[in-house]
Amino acid sequence: MVQPRESRQSTSKPAGSRPARPEPIRVAILGGGCAGITAAFELTRPEHRGRFAVTVYQQGWRLGGKGASGRGAHNRIEEHGLHVWMGFYENAFRLLRECYAELGRDWRGAFFPAPWIGITEEREDGGWEDWTALFPPMPGLPGDPLSAENPFSVSGYLVHSMRLLATLIESARRRQGSGTETESRVPRLSALAPDAVLDNLARLVRYGHLATLVGLAEATRGLGILFGAWSRYPPAPGAEAAVLRPLDNVTRSALRLLSDLARGDAELRRVWMIVDLLLAMVRGVIRFGLITDPRGFDAIDDYEFRDWLKLNGASRANLDSAFLRGVTYDDVFAYEDGDPARPRMSAGQALRNSLRMLFTYRGALFWKMRAGMGDVVFAPFYEVLRRRGVRFEFFHRLEALRLASKDRLLPGERPYVEALELGVQATVRSGTYRPLIDVEGLPCWPAQPDYRQLVDGERLEAERWNPESFWDRREVSRKTLRVVEDFDFVVLAVGLGAIPHVAADILKRDRRWRRMVENVKTVETGAFQLWLKKDVAALGWPGAEGITLTGFVKPYDTWADMSHLLPEESWPEDRSPSSLAYFCGALRSGPELPRRDDPGYPIARREAARQEAVHFLERHIGHLWPRAVRPDGGFRWELLVLPGAEPGAEPARYPPGPERFEAQYWTANVNPSDRYTLSLPGTAKDRISPLDNTYDNLTVAGDGTACGFVVGCVEAAVMSGRLAAHALSGWPRLEDIVGFDHP
Repeated sequence: MVQPRESRQSTSKPAGSRPARPEPIRVAILGGGCAGITAAFELTRPEHRGRFAVTVYQQGWRLGGKGASGRGAHNRIEEHGLHVWMGFYENAFRLLRECYAELGRDWRGAFFPAPWIGITEEREDGGWEDWTALFPPMPGLPGDPLSAENPFSVSGYLVHSMRLLATLIESARRRQGSGTETESRVPRLSALAPDAVLDNLARLVRYGHLATLVGLAEATRGLGILFGAWSRYPPAPGAEAAVLRPLDNVTRSALRLLSDLARGDAELRRVWMIVDLLLAMVRGVIRFGLITDPRGFDAIDDYEFRDWLKLNGASRANLDSAFLRGVTYDDVFAYEDGDPARPRMSAGQALRNSLRMLFTYRGALFWKMRAGMGDVVFAPFYEVLRRRGVRFEFFHRLEALRLASKDRLLPGERPYVEALELGVQATVRSGTYRPLIDVEGLPCWPAQPDYRQLVDGERLEAERWNPESFWDRREVSRKTLRVVEDFDFVVLAVGLGAIPHVAADILKRDRRWRRMVENVKTVETGAFQLWLKKDVAALGWPGAEGITLTGFVKPYDTWADMSHLLPEESWPEDRSPSSLAYFCGALRSGPELPRRDDPGYPIARREAARQEAVHFLERHIGHLWPRAVRPDGGFRWELLVLPGAEPGAEPARYPPGPERFEAQYWTANVNPSDRYTLSLPGTAKDRISPLDNTYDNLTVAGDGTACGFVVGCVEAAVMSGRLAAHALSGWPRLEDIVGFDHP
């Protein structure tokens, strides 16, 4: 927490360097992504009574960072990638709901449940098979006050795991119609007191009941009773080890029975797969003592997830399955250097992510937005923050964060940020840039700057100026902000990939920061969107509309049907699309970060992403959309809806071939700040916490920090922004940051 102003003036800097001035404390937030905007929201709460004056410095014309979106031709929504919120994003939903309430809007009009999830699985003959599932709604809504039904504890996860295992085994029994003749003879462990469960598990083994699906289901329910007791009272030393033998008996029997039943039955094979992986997770939690280890899941951070599952008995076939790849790796771009042959993720974070996703979601597993993320999230936050008095300095690119030289520090004084060097990218005619446009009453971000508000705007537009590009260095001036004169505290909320370029002073002096940027890797991602003349059923997709599907061909392994967005766009009646598809995935990017002196790099990478997308559509889309391909197997390019044409006419420059793809939207996210942060094994310890107080007036925020949930996502960024606000103000309380102290 920051010190009172008088104390800081008397101890922090050399005499005479701080002229007396009144409150408030001035905070410079560098970066307007999820973390930076969250910090601004927390620091300007009415409870602070104006204690902080916040200014957000943002490169380019819009907020959002990796979550930015814009409105292009016909107000079509153009995203940096696929943005779907998870039902366990407690912090993110809580703040968003508060934001909407402050605007007098209902957040439920901006989000809706998306329960259909799919995974594609490659068959031995080289074809593909789809596996779709409807995740049932769970009680409550994300952001509601937590209850006993949402325990963020390891033992709580074990209880839920046993319930799920019992359900899966029962479903296998019903599918086979087996076990009814022995059901009445199986002891009911679920009716016993916790201290009697282990003895009676031994009876199930002794009398051969574990050789039946009925006995197995009852055994898992009994273990759930035992783990439930651990949720209330932590196990005594040695109690965890005592469970291993009966758990091993359950595992052996379950896998033997289910693997036999699964032969020739695709549905039971999938049940066997989930049971195998879930039992390996449970066994690993027990074997590694994660219930009582104060490090929680971080105790296994050095292991790669699949290696850890193998250590705990998971089948080799299931470790290589599309299911595990889709739900654990594809969903978080977890491929080192974007290489499909190198899926890598920390076992601790993969376990935390998987269990939280499965067992703590509320309402729905996935929630989709009814417009772009810029429209639904960042425009409302911008409006609220403006009302609260936050200043936004758009077109301000951070060039360097300067530390005070060592000879300026008083004895015992911590290092501090002395200056911020910014490149001013454009001059706003009125002095204040107004970034939002109105789309049918909804404030939105445009896909391009409003050049009319800028001095020399026509020239910049003609030159195809891109103020968001790391390589476009055009600027009208430089600005240096100095401590005392211009700011008191700094929140560094740029993407992790940008830190080597803007924080050289810190990297030169601080080995911990060097270790973070060297070991916590990032990866480039790609995405494209297609507006199509046919709906998904007419394209031949046999499943549910609104599906989100993963595990498909690399690099664009994830597809989401986003057709619900079309009514929010403004297409002419005679060329209104019938469906909208988003694809995304990790791009091969190599181990080296891009260099600033290579302006051809983004052009080459964008072209490579386009070629990959065209190849994907020509060679692979036929599996998802059989009616979207020609008899020779190639994609029917005439299905694409083209913007910008006169009614009833097609633009002449787009013949009916792959060239039509250029009229769609695609992106290669290659800017250092846009690269996705990976959760590689052994790197959680290398992340810097927003609570770190090494620097007197600096905190760091973003999904690359040590925030309690070290995976690149909205929730992690929001948690980090809340922690940064706590570091400056003591608010929010740490116990109110849901999951920060998660095991």
